Amino acid sequence: MKALITTTASLAVLVPVAAFAASSNYVDNSGIFVWIFLGFCALIVMAQVIPAILLMFGMVKGVSRVVSDKNTATES
Repeated sequence: MKALITTTASLAVLVPVAAFAASSNYVDNSGIFVWIFLGFCALIVMAQVIPAILLMFGMVKGVSRVVSDKNTATES
């Protein structure tokens, strides 16, 4: 039992040491071409998102028109 407590205490003390040993200043070595590539990727994503949003608004508008026409026809 004493050996188990000693082993557990040793592991509890040594585990955080590995995390502290890895701490250092973050150095960003990304060049201008990396940022240009990431910007190009963002443009591609935005070029896909804008038409998708417009399509969703069109679908909602069409469904709401059908529902309102159906309600108008039912009331008459």
